[in-house]
Amino acid sequence: MRRLHLRGGRAIDPASGLDATADVLLVDGRVAAISTSRLASSEIGDAESVDAEGLLVVPGLLDGHVHLREPGGERAETIATGTASAVAGGFTALCCMPNTEPAIDSSALVHFVRLRGKETGRCRVFPVGAATEGRRGERLAPMNAMAAAGAVGFSDDGSVVASAAMMRRILHTCVSLGRPFLQHCQEPTMTVGASMHEGEVSTRLGLIGWPREAEEVIVERDVRLNRRIGARYHAQHLSAAGSVEIIRDARRRGEPVTGEVTPHHLLLTDQACEGYDTFAKMNPPLREESDRRALVEAVAEGVITILGTDHAPHPTETKEVDFGAASFGVVGLEGALPLYVEALVTSGAIEWPRLIAMMTIEPARLHGLDRAGLGRLAVGGPADVTVIDPSLEWTIDPEHFATLGRNSPFAGRRVVGSPVMTIVEGEVRWSRLVGERVLAGSA
Repeated sequence: MRRLHLRGGRAIDPASGLDATADVLLVDGRVAAISTSRLASSEIGDAESVDAEGLLVVPGLLDGHVHLREPGGERAETIATGTASAVAGGFTALCCMPNTEPAIDSSALVHFVRLRGKETGRCRVFPVGAATEGRRGERLAPMNAMAAAGAVGFSDDGSVVASAAMMRRILHTCVSLGRPFLQHCQEPTMTVGASMHEGEVSTRLGLIGWPREAEEVIVERDVRLNRRIGARYHAQHLSAAGSVEIIRDARRRGEPVTGEVTPHHLLLTDQACEGYDTFAKMNPPLREESDRRALVEAVAEGVITILGTDHAPHPTETKEVDFGAASFGVVGLEGALPLYVEALVTSGAIEWPRLIAMMTIEPARLHGLDRAGLGRLAVGGPADVTVIDPSLEWTIDPEHFATLGRNSPFAGRRVVGSPVMTIVEGEVRWSRLVGERVLAGSA
Protein backbone atom coordinates (compact mmCIF):
# COMPACT_ATOMS: atom_id res chain seq x y z
CA MET A 1 0.00 0.00 0.00
CA ARG A 2 1.50 3.31 -1.14
CA ARG A 3 1.78 5.90 1.66
CA LEU A 4 3.04 9.46 1.25
CA HIS A 5 3.22 12.15 3.94
CA LEU A 6 3.43 15.82 2.84
CA ARG A 7 4.57 17.61 5.97
CA GLY A 8 3.98 21.25 6.94
CA GLY A 9 3.08 22.80 3.60
CA ARG A 10 0.53 25.51 2.88
CA ALA A 11 -2.49 23.40 1.94
CA ILE A 12 -4.92 25.24 -0.35
CA ASP A 13 -8.29 23.78 -1.37
CA PRO A 14 -10.42 26.52 -2.94
CA ALA A 15 -13.48 24.26 -3.09
CA SER A 16 -13.69 24.07 0.71
CA GLY A 17 -11.93 27.33 1.58
CA LEU A 18 -8.98 25.54 3.20
CA ASP A 19 -5.83 27.67 3.33
CA ALA A 20 -3.61 26.66 6.23
CA THR A 21 -0.34 25.03 7.18
CA ALA A 22 -1.13 21.34 7.31
CA ASP A 23 0.09 17.77 7.09
CA VAL A 24 -1.45 15.78 4.24
CA LEU A 25 -1.36 11.99 4.25
CA LEU A 26 -2.01 9.98 1.08
CA VAL A 27 -2.75 6.27 1.38
CA ASP A 28 -3.52 3.84 -1.40
CA GLY A 29 -4.57 6.47 -3.93
CA ARG A 30 -6.82 8.50 -1.60
CA VAL A 31 -6.37 11.44 0.73
CA ALA A 32 -6.34 9.81 4.16
CA ALA A 33 -5.83 12.87 6.37
CA ILE A 34 -5.47 16.65 6.27
CA SER A 35 -4.41 17.97 9.66
CA THR A 36 -3.55 21.51 10.72
CA SER A 37 -1.60 19.97 13.61
CA ARG A 38 1.32 17.61 13.20
CA LEU A 39 0.19 14.05 12.45
CA ALA A 40 1.21 11.46 15.01
CA SER A 41 3.84 8.90 14.09
CA SER A 42 1.24 6.16 14.57
CA GLU A 43 -0.87 7.75 11.81
CA ILE A 44 2.09 8.25 9.48
CA GLY A 45 3.49 4.78 9.94
CA ASP A 46 6.01 3.85 7.26
CA ALA A 47 4.93 6.57 4.84
CA GLU A 48 7.57 8.29 2.76
CA SER A 49 7.79 11.80 4.20
CA VAL A 50 8.23 15.01 2.20
CA ASP A 51 9.20 18.25 3.92
CA ALA A 52 6.72 20.69 2.34
CA GLU A 53 7.56 23.70 4.51
CA GLY A 54 7.50 26.81 2.32
CA LEU A 55 5.68 24.90 -0.44
CA LEU A 56 2.05 24.91 -1.58
CA VAL A 57 0.11 21.64 -1.44
CA VAL A 58 -2.92 21.93 -3.73
CA PRO A 59 -5.38 19.78 -5.68
CA GLY A 60 -3.88 18.34 -8.84
CA LEU A 61 -3.94 20.94 -11.60
CA LEU A 62 -6.43 20.30 -14.40
CA ASP A 63 -6.06 21.69 -17.92
CA GLY A 64 -9.36 21.63 -19.78
CA HIS A 65 -7.92 22.57 -23.17
CA VAL A 66 -5.00 20.65 -24.68
CA HIS A 67 -4.16 19.07 -28.03
CA LEU A 68 -2.55 15.65 -27.68
CA ARG A 69 -2.66 15.03 -31.48
CA GLU A 70 -3.32 11.29 -31.16
CA PRO A 71 -4.66 9.69 -33.30
CA GLY A 72 -3.10 10.84 -36.55
CA GLY A 73 -0.75 13.62 -35.47
CA GLU A 74 1.89 11.60 -33.65
CA ARG A 75 4.73 13.51 -35.35
CA ALA A 76 3.63 16.53 -33.33
CA GLU A 77 2.64 14.84 -30.05
CA THR A 78 1.38 11.60 -28.53
CA ILE A 79 -0.66 10.93 -25.45
CA ALA A 80 2.51 9.60 -23.83
CA THR A 81 4.62 12.69 -24.55
CA GLY A 82 1.80 15.14 -23.91
CA THR A 83 1.02 13.68 -20.50
CA ALA A 84 4.73 13.57 -19.64
CA SER A 85 4.76 17.28 -20.40
CA ALA A 86 1.63 17.72 -18.28
CA VAL A 87 3.04 16.18 -15.11
CA ALA A 88 6.23 18.22 -15.54
CA GLY A 89 3.95 21.26 -15.54
CA GLY A 90 2.08 20.12 -12.42
CA PHE A 91 -1.05 18.84 -14.18
CA THR A 92 -2.69 15.63 -13.02
CA ALA A 93 -5.58 15.66 -15.52
CA LEU A 94 -6.14 16.87 -19.09
CA CYS A 95 -9.17 17.29 -21.34
CA CYS A 96 -8.00 16.72 -24.91
CA MET A 97 -9.59 18.33 -27.96
CA PRO A 98 -11.07 16.34 -30.87
CA ASN A 99 -9.23 17.98 -33.79
CA THR A 100 -7.22 14.85 -34.51
CA GLU A 101 -7.01 12.76 -37.72
CA PRO A 102 -9.59 11.31 -37.73
CA ALA A 103 -11.58 13.62 -35.51
CA ILE A 104 -12.82 12.17 -32.23
CA ASP A 105 -16.40 11.97 -33.49
CA SER A 106 -17.47 8.45 -32.50
CA SER A 107 -17.75 6.30 -29.38
CA ALA A 108 -14.99 4.07 -30.75
CA LEU A 109 -12.54 6.97 -30.88
CA VAL A 110 -13.55 8.16 -27.42
CA HIS A 111 -12.81 4.63 -26.19
CA PHE A 112 -9.48 4.69 -28.07
CA VAL A 113 -8.31 7.91 -26.41
CA ARG A 114 -9.38 6.74 -22.96
CA LEU A 115 -7.59 3.41 -23.44
CA ARG A 116 -4.40 5.07 -24.73
CA GLY A 117 -4.52 7.43 -21.78
CA LYS A 118 -4.64 4.50 -19.36
CA GLU A 119 -1.96 2.54 -21.23
CA THR A 120 0.58 5.29 -21.96
CA GLY A 121 -0.51 8.37 -20.02
CA ARG A 122 1.36 9.85 -17.07
CA CYS A 123 -1.81 11.59 -15.87
CA ARG A 124 -5.57 11.29 -16.30
CA VAL A 125 -6.87 11.92 -19.85
CA PHE A 126 -10.47 12.88 -20.58
CA PRO A 127 -11.57 13.14 -24.23
CA VAL A 128 -13.76 15.93 -25.55
CA GLY A 129 -15.89 14.72 -28.45
CA ALA A 130 -16.53 16.51 -31.74
CA ALA A 131 -20.02 17.97 -31.94
CA THR A 132 -20.29 17.41 -35.70
CA GLU A 133 -19.03 14.65 -37.95
CA GLY A 134 -15.43 15.33 -38.93
CA ARG A 135 -15.77 18.76 -37.28
CA ARG A 136 -17.23 19.94 -40.60
CA GLY A 137 -20.32 21.55 -39.08
CA GLU A 138 -22.71 19.73 -41.43
CA ARG A 139 -24.10 16.71 -39.56
CA LEU A 140 -24.50 16.16 -35.85
CA ALA A 141 -22.03 13.60 -34.48
CA PRO A 142 -23.35 10.71 -32.31
CA MET A 143 -23.08 12.80 -29.16
CA ASN A 144 -25.23 10.47 -27.06
CA ALA A 145 -23.00 7.49 -27.78
CA MET A 146 -19.84 9.52 -27.16
CA ALA A 147 -21.16 10.79 -23.83
CA ALA A 148 -21.93 7.20 -22.82
CA ALA A 149 -18.39 6.23 -23.84
CA GLY A 150 -16.87 8.89 -21.59
CA ALA A 151 -16.70 12.18 -23.52
CA VAL A 152 -16.70 14.93 -20.88
CA GLY A 153 -17.76 17.70 -23.25
CA PHE A 154 -18.19 18.62 -26.90
CA SER A 155 -16.38 20.98 -29.24
CA ASP A 156 -15.34 21.35 -32.87
CA ASP A 157 -12.21 23.10 -31.58
CA GLY A 158 -9.94 24.26 -34.35
CA SER A 159 -13.13 25.06 -36.24
CA VAL A 160 -16.17 27.07 -35.26
CA VAL A 161 -19.72 25.75 -35.58
CA ALA A 162 -20.58 28.34 -38.22
CA SER A 163 -24.25 27.44 -38.73
CA ALA A 164 -26.60 28.99 -36.20
CA ALA A 165 -29.14 26.23 -36.79
CA MET A 166 -26.56 23.53 -36.11
CA MET A 167 -25.32 25.43 -33.08
CA ARG A 168 -28.84 25.51 -31.69
CA ARG A 169 -29.19 21.73 -32.13
CA ILE A 170 -25.87 21.14 -30.41
CA LEU A 171 -26.82 23.29 -27.42
CA HIS A 172 -30.12 21.43 -27.00
CA THR A 173 -28.26 18.11 -27.18
CA CYS A 174 -25.68 19.23 -24.62
CA VAL A 175 -28.49 20.10 -22.19
CA SER A 176 -30.03 16.65 -22.58
CA LEU A 177 -26.66 14.95 -22.04
CA GLY A 178 -25.50 17.18 -19.19
CA ARG A 179 -22.30 18.08 -21.04
CA PRO A 180 -20.75 21.49 -21.78
CA PHE A 181 -20.11 22.88 -25.23
CA LEU A 182 -16.71 24.49 -25.82
CA GLN A 183 -16.70 26.98 -28.69
CA HIS A 184 -13.80 27.99 -30.91
CA CYS A 185 -14.99 31.55 -31.52
CA GLN A 186 -13.93 32.44 -35.06
CA GLU A 187 -16.34 33.68 -37.73
CA PRO A 188 -14.72 32.00 -40.77
CA THR A 189 -15.62 34.45 -43.53
CA MET A 190 -13.88 37.27 -41.61
CA THR A 191 -10.56 35.46 -41.22
CA VAL A 192 -9.82 34.08 -44.69
CA GLY A 193 -6.04 34.23 -45.18
CA ALA A 194 -5.55 36.04 -41.86
CA SER A 195 -2.49 35.20 -39.79
CA MET A 196 -2.38 37.81 -37.00
CA HIS A 197 -4.41 40.54 -35.32
CA GLU A 198 -5.74 43.28 -37.58
CA GLY A 199 -4.00 46.45 -36.50
CA GLU A 200 -0.97 48.67 -36.88
CA VAL A 201 1.53 45.79 -36.64
CA SER A 202 -0.19 43.65 -39.29
CA THR A 203 -0.31 46.66 -41.61
CA ARG A 204 3.38 47.36 -41.11
CA LEU A 205 4.29 43.70 -41.68
CA GLY A 206 2.05 43.42 -44.73
CA LEU A 207 0.04 40.53 -43.30
CA ILE A 208 -3.70 39.91 -43.58
CA GLY A 209 -5.34 40.97 -40.35
CA TRP A 210 -7.77 39.07 -38.12
CA PRO A 211 -10.33 41.46 -36.60
CA ARG A 212 -11.60 41.27 -33.04
CA GLU A 213 -15.14 41.14 -34.38
CA ALA A 214 -14.49 37.65 -35.79
CA GLU A 215 -14.43 36.41 -32.20
CA GLU A 216 -17.01 38.75 -30.74
CA VAL A 217 -19.83 38.02 -33.21
CA ILE A 218 -19.64 34.27 -32.49
CA VAL A 219 -19.70 34.80 -28.73
CA GLU A 220 -22.65 37.19 -29.11
CA ARG A 221 -24.56 34.83 -31.40
CA ASP A 222 -24.02 31.80 -29.18
CA VAL A 223 -24.95 33.56 -25.96
CA ARG A 224 -28.15 34.78 -27.58
CA LEU A 225 -28.98 31.31 -28.94
CA ASN A 226 -28.34 29.74 -25.56
CA ARG A 227 -30.41 32.20 -23.56
CA ARG A 228 -33.54 30.03 -23.59
CA ILE A 229 -31.71 26.71 -23.89
CA GLY A 230 -29.45 26.94 -20.86
CA ALA A 231 -26.57 24.69 -21.90
CA ARG A 232 -23.21 25.04 -20.17
CA TYR A 233 -21.53 27.23 -22.78
CA HIS A 234 -17.79 27.86 -22.63
CA ALA A 235 -15.89 30.33 -24.80
CA GLN A 236 -12.37 29.02 -25.36
CA HIS A 237 -9.10 30.99 -25.47
CA LEU A 238 -10.59 34.49 -25.34
CA SER A 239 -8.50 37.25 -26.90
CA ALA A 240 -10.70 40.33 -27.40
CA ALA A 241 -11.95 42.94 -24.96
CA GLY A 242 -15.37 42.95 -26.64
CA SER A 243 -15.84 39.26 -25.93
CA VAL A 244 -15.25 39.93 -22.24
CA GLU A 245 -18.09 42.47 -22.24
CA ILE A 246 -20.51 39.97 -23.78
CA ILE A 247 -19.63 37.29 -21.23
CA ARG A 248 -19.78 39.78 -18.36
CA ASP A 249 -23.33 40.75 -19.34
CA ALA A 250 -24.41 37.12 -19.72
CA ARG A 251 -23.06 36.16 -16.30
CA ARG A 252 -24.77 39.18 -14.71
CA ARG A 253 -28.02 37.78 -16.07
CA GLY A 254 -27.23 34.45 -14.41
CA GLU A 255 -26.66 32.55 -17.64
CA PRO A 256 -24.43 29.41 -17.58
CA VAL A 257 -21.63 31.02 -19.61
CA THR A 258 -17.93 30.70 -18.83
CA GLY A 259 -14.75 31.93 -20.46
CA GLU A 260 -11.15 30.81 -20.59
CA VAL A 261 -7.86 32.59 -21.12
CA THR A 262 -4.36 31.36 -21.91
CA PRO A 263 -0.93 32.41 -20.61
CA HIS A 264 0.05 33.93 -23.95
CA HIS A 265 -3.03 36.13 -24.23
CA LEU A 266 -2.50 37.34 -20.65
CA LEU A 267 1.15 38.31 -21.20
CA LEU A 268 1.82 39.03 -24.88
CA THR A 269 0.49 41.35 -27.58
CA ASP A 270 0.73 41.49 -31.36
CA GLN A 271 4.08 43.24 -30.88
CA ALA A 272 5.52 39.74 -30.34
CA CYS A 273 4.95 39.09 -34.06
CA GLU A 274 7.53 41.73 -35.02
CA GLY A 275 10.29 40.21 -37.09
CA TYR A 276 7.78 37.67 -38.41
CA ASP A 277 8.31 35.47 -35.35
CA THR A 278 6.19 32.40 -36.12
CA PHE A 279 6.36 31.22 -32.49
CA ALA A 280 4.02 34.16 -31.77
CA LYS A 281 1.50 32.97 -34.38
CA MET A 282 -1.54 31.48 -32.70
CA ASN A 283 -5.30 31.08 -33.02
CA PRO A 284 -6.87 33.32 -31.87
CA PRO A 285 -4.10 35.84 -32.47
CA LEU A 286 -2.31 37.98 -29.94
CA ARG A 287 -4.06 41.32 -29.85
CA GLU A 288 -3.29 44.78 -28.46
CA GLU A 289 -2.39 45.98 -24.98
CA SER A 290 -5.95 47.16 -24.33
CA ASP A 291 -7.20 43.61 -24.97
CA ARG A 292 -4.52 42.07 -22.77
CA ARG A 293 -5.43 44.41 -19.90
CA ALA A 294 -9.13 43.65 -20.35
CA LEU A 295 -8.44 39.91 -20.03
CA VAL A 296 -6.45 40.39 -16.81
CA GLU A 297 -9.19 42.63 -15.41
CA ALA A 298 -11.83 40.04 -16.35
CA VAL A 299 -9.96 37.42 -14.34
CA ALA A 300 -9.70 39.80 -11.38
CA GLU A 301 -13.46 40.49 -11.56
CA GLY A 302 -14.41 36.80 -11.84
CA VAL A 303 -15.80 37.21 -15.37
CA ILE A 304 -13.22 34.77 -16.75
CA THR A 305 -13.10 31.79 -14.42
CA ILE A 306 -10.93 29.18 -16.15
CA LEU A 307 -7.28 29.08 -17.18
CA GLY A 308 -6.38 26.77 -20.07
CA THR A 309 -3.11 26.40 -21.92
CA ASP A 310 -4.42 25.50 -25.41
CA HIS A 311 -1.24 23.39 -25.59
CA ALA A 312 -0.71 23.01 -29.35
CA PRO A 313 2.55 21.30 -30.36
CA HIS A 314 3.73 21.33 -33.98
CA PRO A 315 6.73 19.82 -35.79
CA THR A 316 9.52 22.40 -35.98
CA GLU A 317 9.48 22.50 -39.78
CA THR A 318 5.89 23.81 -39.81
CA LYS A 319 7.08 26.89 -37.92
CA GLU A 320 10.30 27.42 -39.90
CA VAL A 321 8.46 28.85 -42.89
CA ASP A 322 7.02 32.22 -43.94
CA PHE A 323 4.71 33.69 -41.30
CA GLY A 324 1.60 33.35 -43.45
CA ALA A 325 2.24 29.66 -44.10
CA ALA A 326 3.30 28.71 -40.57
CA SER A 327 1.14 26.60 -38.26
CA PHE A 328 -0.97 28.31 -35.61
CA GLY A 329 -0.28 27.45 -31.97
CA VAL A 330 2.20 27.23 -29.11
CA VAL A 331 3.11 24.64 -26.49
CA GLY A 332 1.99 25.54 -23.01
CA LEU A 333 1.93 22.82 -20.37
CA GLU A 334 5.41 23.05 -18.88
CA GLY A 335 5.60 26.81 -18.42
CA ALA A 336 1.96 27.59 -17.71
CA LEU A 337 2.00 27.86 -13.91
CA PRO A 338 4.74 30.51 -13.53
CA LEU A 339 3.37 32.47 -16.49
CA TYR A 340 -0.04 32.61 -14.81
CA VAL A 341 1.70 33.65 -11.61
CA GLU A 342 3.47 36.48 -13.43
CA ALA A 343 0.35 37.71 -15.20
CA LEU A 344 -2.10 37.38 -12.31
CA VAL A 345 -0.47 36.96 -8.88
CA THR A 346 2.70 39.03 -9.17
CA SER A 347 0.68 41.72 -10.96
CA GLY A 348 -1.72 41.86 -7.99
CA ALA A 349 -4.82 40.91 -10.01
CA ILE A 350 -5.60 37.87 -7.83
CA GLU A 351 -4.02 35.84 -5.02
CA TRP A 352 -2.82 32.24 -4.95
CA PRO A 353 -6.11 30.62 -3.79
CA ARG A 354 -8.02 32.12 -6.71
CA LEU A 355 -5.29 31.10 -9.17
CA ILE A 356 -5.45 27.54 -7.87
CA ALA A 357 -9.26 27.54 -8.14
CA MET A 358 -9.04 28.55 -11.82
CA MET A 359 -6.69 25.64 -12.47
CA THR A 360 -8.56 23.02 -10.41
CA ILE A 361 -12.15 23.20 -9.22
CA GLU A 362 -13.38 25.61 -11.91
CA PRO A 363 -12.43 23.44 -14.91
CA ALA A 364 -13.44 20.33 -12.95
CA ARG A 365 -16.95 21.76 -12.46
CA LEU A 366 -17.25 22.74 -16.12
CA HIS A 367 -16.56 19.17 -17.24
CA GLY A 368 -18.41 17.47 -14.38
CA LEU A 369 -15.18 15.99 -13.02
CA ASP A 370 -15.81 17.43 -9.57
CA ARG A 371 -18.41 14.68 -9.12
CA ALA A 372 -15.50 12.21 -9.08
CA GLY A 373 -13.66 14.35 -6.53
CA LEU A 374 -11.22 15.94 -8.98
CA GLY A 375 -10.30 19.57 -8.46
CA ARG A 376 -10.43 19.16 -4.67
CA LEU A 377 -8.07 18.35 -1.82
CA ALA A 378 -10.41 16.52 0.53
CA VAL A 379 -10.25 13.56 2.89
CA GLY A 380 -11.53 10.49 1.06
CA GLY A 381 -10.99 12.09 -2.33
CA PRO A 382 -8.53 11.11 -5.05
CA ALA A 383 -4.87 11.56 -4.14
CA ASP A 384 -4.20 13.86 -7.10
CA VAL A 385 -1.95 16.54 -5.64
CA THR A 386 0.42 19.18 -6.97
CA VAL A 387 3.21 20.54 -4.76
CA ILE A 388 4.44 24.00 -5.78
CA ASP A 389 7.48 26.05 -4.84
CA PRO A 390 6.15 29.62 -5.20
CA SER A 391 9.59 31.22 -4.99
CA LEU A 392 11.67 28.96 -7.27
CA GLU A 393 13.32 30.98 -10.05
CA TRP A 394 14.07 29.30 -13.36
CA THR A 395 14.36 29.93 -17.08
CA ILE A 396 11.94 28.47 -19.62
CA ASP A 397 13.90 26.28 -22.04
CA PRO A 398 11.74 24.40 -24.57
CA GLU A 399 14.71 22.25 -25.57
CA HIS A 400 14.28 20.42 -22.27
CA PHE A 401 10.51 20.01 -22.49
CA ALA A 402 8.98 16.53 -22.44
CA THR A 403 6.53 17.52 -25.19
CA LEU A 404 7.62 16.90 -28.77
CA GLY A 405 6.86 20.55 -29.54
CA ARG A 406 9.39 23.36 -29.16
CA ASN A 407 7.12 26.15 -30.40
CA SER A 408 7.07 28.51 -27.42
CA PRO A 409 7.29 32.32 -27.53
CA PHE A 410 8.54 32.26 -23.93
CA ALA A 411 11.92 30.60 -24.53
CA GLY A 412 14.56 32.25 -22.37
CA ARG A 413 12.04 33.99 -20.11
CA ARG A 414 13.00 34.11 -16.44
CA VAL A 415 10.05 33.07 -14.28
CA VAL A 416 9.23 32.51 -10.61
CA GLY A 417 7.19 29.59 -9.26
CA SER A 418 7.23 25.96 -10.28
CA PRO A 419 5.61 22.63 -9.55
CA VAL A 420 8.09 20.42 -7.71
CA MET A 421 6.03 17.25 -7.32
CA THR A 422 3.07 15.89 -9.27
CA ILE A 423 1.09 13.06 -7.66
CA VAL A 424 -1.58 11.10 -9.54
CA GLU A 425 -3.68 8.52 -7.69
CA GLY A 426 -1.14 8.61 -4.86
CA GLU A 427 1.82 7.87 -7.15
CA VAL A 428 4.59 10.42 -7.70
CA ARG A 429 4.61 10.84 -11.48
CA TRP A 430 7.15 13.67 -11.57
CA SER A 431 9.41 15.33 -9.01
CA ARG A 432 12.29 17.76 -8.79
CA LEU A 433 12.59 17.43 -5.00
CA VAL A 434 15.91 15.96 -3.92
CA GLY A 435 18.06 15.61 -0.83
CA GLU A 436 16.65 16.38 2.59
CA ARG A 437 13.20 17.33 1.23
CA VAL A 438 12.33 13.66 0.71
CA LEU A 439 12.95 11.24 3.55
CA ALA A 440 12.40 7.48 3.76
CA GLY A 441 10.21 6.55 6.71
CA SER A 442 8.21 8.84 8.97
CA ALA A 443 11.18 10.99 10.14
